[in-house]
Amino acid sequence: MTSASASPTPAPAIDESARPGRKGLVPNAIGLGEGLVVGVASTAPAYSLAAVLGSIVAALGLVAPAALLVAFVPMFFIAAAFFWMNRVDPDCGTTFSWVTRAMGPYVGWIGGWAVVLTGLLIIGSLADVGARYLFELVGWDAAAGSKWAVMALAVAAIVVLTAVTVAGTHLSARVQNAMIVVQISALLLFAVVAIVKVFSGDAPPGSATPSLNWFNPFGAPSLNDFVVGGLLVSVFVYWGWESCVNLTEETENPTRSPGLAAILSTVVLLVTYLGVTVAVIGFLGPGATSRFEDEAILSTTATAVLGSPLDKLVVLGVVFSAIASTQTTILPASRTLLSMAHQHALPQALGRVHPRFRTPHVATVAVGAVAMLWYVVLNSALEDFLLQTLLALSLLIAFYYSLTGFACIVYYRREILRSARNLLLIGVAPLIGALVLAFLFVRAVIEFVVNPEDNSETGATWLGVAPPLVIGLGFLLLGLVLMLGWRAGGHPEFFSRRPETVPPELAASGGRPPDATTA
Repeated sequence: MTSASASPTPAPAIDESARPGRKGLVPNAIGLGEGLVVGVASTAPAYSLAAVLGSIVAALGLVAPAALLVAFVPMFFIAAAFFWMNRVDPDCGTTFSWVTRAMGPYVGWIGGWAVVLTGLLIIGSLADVGARYLFELVGWDAAAGSKWAVMALAVAAIVVLTAVTVAGTHLSARVQNAMIVVQISALLLFAVVAIVKVFSGDAPPGSATPSLNWFNPFGAPSLNDFVVGGLLVSVFVYWGWESCVNLTEETENPTRSPGLAAILSTVVLLVTYLGVTVAVIGFLGPGATSRFEDEAILSTTATAVLGSPLDKLVVLGVVFSAIASTQTTILPASRTLLSMAHQHALPQALGRVHPRFRTPHVATVAVGAVAMLWYVVLNSALEDFLLQTLLALSLLIAFYYSLTGFACIVYYRREILRSARNLLLIGVAPLIGALVLAFLFVRAVIEFVVNPEDNSETGATWLGVAPPLVIGLGFLLLGLVLMLGWRAGGHPEFFSRRPETVPPELAASGGRPPDATTA
């Protein structure tokens, strides 16, 4: 990066098609409300709770809500960073585009790779849980207990949802609108009834009355339990809200609505997660909850709380949640690949947009196919596929979220001290979010190395460390190799770019930045 006093070195011109709004996507396909739905649906609230609530409570007991509350703080602050960066660079590549502008092409490439990886790793897990819960919903217990039956249905779901995603953003949003209503309604009904039964004395023996102490992080058994068993897993349940920002070029008022939808999504999730977690712990008590398998906790508790047939609403919510998120998780990965291709960071074929549907069909199909392959291979080989993938995913989420927070500070650095508002919203908030997530990343890596058996579901280790570390860092290193290989092939349009700062006029008014403003 050049110094402030040095003569700037002009960056190579970027292809006009690489600029926001020039990729061939459909403008104004969705509005703020639909963006909010996509943001919430992408986190798969019912699925996320079904997948990890049992493990959080097993690790932290009554203070499990504290982990969800503390994890919300950096997520909310990083959502603010997404808002401010999208305000001046409404590009569907989000983290990739912003980190490239602020920190240069090499760091930006790795940031984009991390975003793509999260989709590739989790799509199969989402479809797997959706398939299993669908079999339970229809009462087909034999199929629900069969790995191969679940896998077959999950693969079919990935194929269908990939096709729906290719068919258009507006269609995708309409599908999400229907499914999110079922998810949130079912979870809130469950939470309200469970809490009412606790306070009225109708809960089973061993239930616990909710207390403010449940939100005290210092009541955790140990710092390691709170960080790895609580916070790192809680990061996963919030992850996904930025999908609405990946649709920025297809959203009305792209410099404001997507970022606002991201911020609102985190708040909706906080209320939902805390309500359900308090309800489960209060109704069952920490002793009973810790014995449940991760994926069974919601359906088991729903039967006790709501009885039949209302308990099926919660199961249906998990099915819709997993299916909805399977689709919306394809969005950020495919849009990131699209942006990277248009900025010459990846092969141009990934930047093709379907002439009829006006979606990145090549990138979308590639994401669906690779995610399906990863799911089939790993799920066939591992019994604890889900948890290992979630912990590896949480590492990657903490990595690229913190990178985005730092990028916001670097990009806006000349504007931060211009007002108290700028200092707080563009400086302090993203910095706190980035530092907390960076700490989680480093702390988890240390724990995975020092205590690998304690951080593996089966106690097994890979290469002497916990499996999630091998998956997470292994794929990041693979990305580094791919990036260096792409660089070796030339591509000066991307790799000769220089770090930038936000133009003052854009910082003041918002809007689309020019192709390059060198710091």
